[in-house]
Amino acid sequence: MYPEHPTTSHPRTAVEVHQPIPLAPATMAPAPLVAMQPGSVPAVASIVLPDGRIVTGYAINPVQPEPLAAKPAVSRAAVNVAVGGIGFAAVCGGLILLTTFIAALTALITQLITLAAVIFGGWIAVQIFSASGPKQGTTVNIRKAVIKRNHFHG
Repeated sequence: MYPEHPTTSHPRTAVEVHQPIPLAPATMAPAPLVAMQPGSVPAVASIVLPDGRIVTGYAINPVQPEPLAAKPAVSRAAVNVAVGGIGFAAVCGGLILLTTFIAALTALITQLITLAAVIFGGWIAVQIFSASGPKQGTTVNIRKAVIKRNHFHG
């Protein structure tokens, strides 16, 4: 069956070929049909349509959907926006009060500095222009001073 290669000297062996044999299809006996009665017989309903026709059939109970959770009167987003607006207004009011307080404090400090300057200036003016007795003072004689080698010679 196989060609012999000229360089090899193998002994010839017989090769056995097996052909598959098809199996006969299995014949199955049909299962007997057994009539099954439902647990309960559904009611038959007849409906008269507006055009006069009558439709007869089994009544099907409609599927009842689960009840939805009751929605609140106001949406959650609207409540959040309202609460945020109230908080913002409260913060703005506090900031306005804070800036008003800072402005009032600045005005008070400015007035106190001005009052101190006026009082101190008036006291100096009284000291200079007061006519209480003869003038007394210290006389300082100024003469020529000599500074040599960063040393004062007076």
